[in-house]
Amino acid sequence: MDFYLGLLQIIGVHTLLGLSAYVVLLTGQVSLAQAGFMAIGAYASAMLTVLAQWALVPALLAGALAAGTVACIVGFPALRVRGLMLVVATLAFGEAVRLFFFNFDYQIAMGGIKVGPLGGEGFRQIRYFPENGWTTLQVMVFIWLVVGAVMAALWWMDRSRAGAVLRAVGEDEVAAQSAGLDLTAVKVMAMTAGGFIAGLAGGLYAHYTTHIEQGNFNVLVATFAIAYPILGGLSSVFGTLAAVVFIQGFLVEGLRFLGDWRNLLFGALIVLAMNLRPGGLLDARGLGGLPALRRALDRLAAGAALREGAAAARRLAARLRGAHGA
Repeated sequence: MDFYLGLLQIIGVHTLLGLSAYVVLLTGQVSLAQAGFMAIGAYASAMLTVLAQWALVPALLAGALAAGTVACIVGFPALRVRGLMLVVATLAFGEAVRLFFFNFDYQIAMGGIKVGPLGGEGFRQIRYFPENGWTTLQVMVFIWLVVGAVMAALWWMDRSRAGAVLRAVGEDEVAAQSAGLDLTAVKVMAMTAGGFIAGLAGGLYAHYTTHIEQGNFNVLVATFAIAYPILGGLSSVFGTLAAVVFIQGFLVEGLRFLGDWRNLLFGALIVLAMNLRPGGLLDARGLGGLPALRRALDRLAAGAALREGAAAARRLAARLRGAHGA
């Protein structure tokens, strides 16, 4: 049972990570900085609960705010470039953050032991959940309450003017600028929101694992962050959730029995999924393709009706021929 609860915790945190990239991708920008923002949120919130003895929720919000602030500062110069240059710039930022925490050492003595981040050895003793009597089930429920709140906020944003502005910039920058939109301001707003959500994911990750290190926030994590919304589709926040379940629940855990061989299947299965659903697992053509399924069923029903009508016509013709022969 604990295994499945732990898997749900992982899926919840990675859903937040994917949603942080989703907001940025709506503006047409590809950012590999999400792992760096996640690291900032993780270390900041953990230091507040462990070293400053803050309560969990204020610490998580403060860590997310720190990540969002850094994202806003980084966004102004980074988002003046686009395409490959933006990918390189955000990748460099993410690696700079990782190397900073690799060398970051700040420990204090508490209860006869030293606690706090210790460079390459990481940050141990992040024990807020066990020290306050939280069970694995309670931790999982708390994570998903946060995920639900973020998804609801983004779902509402998608249907508001803010969502329309983000999508307008992502679809056609020239037209958006002609309509009077400040492209830099919109992109920085998206980067800030994405940084905040990534920082929230980092804070939750730090507290449920109880130990973090700089290697937890490498370029692979940043790649996963942008893979989720791209694979799931940008038409809905639920696409990101579907992609996380597919990758973390099926590819990573479901194929674990294959050992190292499963790594060979990751790319192939993702490519297959994107070929079958080029617009994402849940694209704009309908949630899970239900309208397409409905149209297919209608065609089948129409075909069955035509066949039944033809059979009835043949039976009538046979009776008429029999009557004429008599």
